[in-house]
Amino acid sequence: MNLSNRFGSKSKSERTNDSSSSDENRSSPVAAATPVAMPPCSVANSTRTILLLLVVFSGLVVYRNSGSLNIVHGSSSSAISRTFPSFNDSSPAPAPEEVEEPKLQDVLRRAATKDGTVILTTLNEAWAAPGSVIDLFFESFRIGQGTRKLLKHLVIIALDAKAYSRCKEMHKHCFRLETEGIDFSGGEAYFMTPSYLKMMWRRIEFLRTVLEMGYNFVFTDADVMWFRNPFPRFYKDGDFQIACDHYIGRPDDLRNRPNGGFNFVRSNNRTIRFYKFWYDSRIKYPKNHDQDVLNFIKADPFMWRIGVRIKFLNTAYFGGFCEPSKDLNLVCTMHANCCFGLESKLHDLRIMLQDWRDFVSLPVHRNHFSGFTWNVPQNCSLDSLRQFDSKDGKSKPPKESHL
Repeated sequence: MNLSNRFGSKSKSERTNDSSSSDENRSSPVAAATPVAMPPCSVANSTRTILLLLVVFSGLVVYRNSGSLNIVHGSSSSAISRTFPSFNDSSPAPAPEEVEEPKLQDVLRRAATKDGTVILTTLNEAWAAPGSVIDLFFESFRIGQGTRKLLKHLVIIALDAKAYSRCKEMHKHCFRLETEGIDFSGGEAYFMTPSYLKMMWRRIEFLRTVLEMGYNFVFTDADVMWFRNPFPRFYKDGDFQIACDHYIGRPDDLRNRPNGGFNFVRSNNRTIRFYKFWYDSRIKYPKNHDQDVLNFIKADPFMWRIGVRIKFLNTAYFGGFCEPSKDLNLVCTMHANCCFGLESKLHDLRIMLQDWRDFVSLPVHRNHFSGFTWNVPQNCSLDSLRQFDSKDGKSKPPKESHL
């Protein structure tokens, strides 16, 4: 059998060419060493690769040196960090911005009613502590009749840093009142000491500012418990309306004994001039607090000249420990006045709040005719007030938490 026919074989010409090629290779050593020329596309690809490597290397050099450039006063942002956020991992975090305390105008505007009225109270460190006066004050709004809704109009004026911090924890309308050269922190202020008097007069000056900004206000000490909405009980023709330690029966009678811990004031030229006169009178009557000075000036001819209309609020609606409201069906507010010492005040305020809870828990037909009365004052009493007013005046005055 012819195997070349089955598996195939090179043709004669192919064998001849192979033989000649082998002979040429053996006979031409120079030709065998000649390099093979690269096609044009291979050169272009190599050039592109080199350029790409140069670009990447340059980028790395710029990135490594960017930290020392301190661009834009230490800002960690740059073109590379914006393009590759992960490159910023080692950059220092920006310093947190300080939160600016709100301006008084902004706080009042947010808290005001439609007719521009706000409720104001002052707070210092002693009364701001958990379980202290401010907590009982808020509790009275929550359990009172028609009073919870009034909290949205309440602005707390903090007299020190701790009071402001506590206010921010519990309420949305807070303002820090700073007085240059005076620190109201550090606990209770002794009654009638220089620190106490400065607090009282700083308050009068601040309230005049509120009037000048065009806002009406109810000022309330935080030891005044709110059991009913007081606004329906205010006089329509009164510029300045104030609660009393003792009410003799007529709202226009200047013999009434006013108490500065609760008042309603309408903003107008008369009240602005009145508050300025009141504040300036501290110089004429030194070593007296604002309430005593008000008693001195309420019949001054200047009051008639400016035409300010003063009304004294009936203790049947606006009572206190000095003269309690006798009918719980009528009472709007009760003030822990005629009381010295924070612990005594807190003790009696807690009893007062419980008395109110017991009263409102009665069936409606019973609480109107129950003859229910207060169980206060107890630790707060007129006896302690008389003892402080004793003739010798040698004993150290007791602590008073009144703001």
